[in-house]
Amino acid sequence: MQFNNLSDRLNEYKIEYICDEPMSRHTTFKIGGNADIFVKVKTEDELKTVLSLTKEFNLPLLLLGKGSNLLVSDKGIAGVVISLDGLDSVTVDGDTVTCGAGASLRAVCLAAQKSSLSGLEFAYGIPGTVGGALYMNAGAYGGEMSQVVVSATALDRDGNIKLFTPEQMKLGYRVSAFKNTDLIITSVTLKLKHGNADEIKAAMDDFFSRRRDKQPLEFPSAGSTFKRPEGYFAGALIEKNNLKGASVGGAQVSQKHAGFVINTGNATCEDVLSLIKKVKDTVKQADGVDLEPEVIFVGRK
Repeated sequence: MQFNNLSDRLNEYKIEYICDEPMSRHTTFKIGGNADIFVKVKTEDELKTVLSLTKEFNLPLLLLGKGSNLLVSDKGIAGVVISLDGLDSVTVDGDTVTCGAGASLRAVCLAAQKSSLSGLEFAYGIPGTVGGALYMNAGAYGGEMSQVVVSATALDRDGNIKLFTPEQMKLGYRVSAFKNTDLIITSVTLKLKHGNADEIKAAMDDFFSRRRDKQPLEFPSAGSTFKRPEGYFAGALIEKNNLKGASVGGAQVSQKHAGFVINTGNATCEDVLSLIKKVKDTVKQADGVDLEPEVIFVGRK
């Protein structure tokens, strides 16, 4: 009944939504059951409205960017999923780039390169949004978001807006102050350096080429499955234990890069979870190292 009430109100506000939307369409893993209601917000005001409605009807809520770090339950997601893809503005002013949280990293990197701004080259080819990248403090090839971000805005579940400085974000290895809170990143401001557009493009192309050569980009995945354990590399430990190519159902440890669990075509969430457990247990028993998943599991258990 509450979903009917929510639908009526969303129609009233002319906010786009879909009922029983397969989450496999919205994650890079191409895995996941249906979300009860999938809402597409285009503005911060629409986001505030949806937050208010979910609070009014006491409905659970999940925020979604590109779904590049998510493993969604085969049973789907209870409540409301809000897609922030519509918050995708990118503006350049001097050496400063301000982005909506839903802007893709690719679009932001290209905008920076076009304006001869350097500092984001490491992010080219990382799937996902700027908001998601800040949430996880994404990084690669010696660069990470903490090196370029200067401020961010976020909403709490009551719709109050808050401004964050880098110190307040508490950015570390794949962590930030936004994780495990009700805060919703809405915009991110980056400070870059003036450079040569051709050299920036060459660096971006080089990083992308390295990704293509070393990572299984031809298969659906959520990127690196495990965080880097202190003093080790997850992929090396997994390969050392002869787990390359190990599979459960349609989930497989990539033959190309052991740090990736891939969907070979028909993997379920349970397949992936079972394979992750197999890898964790094997490495723990053989090397005494606890591998911590970087992928975030969401949805009904």
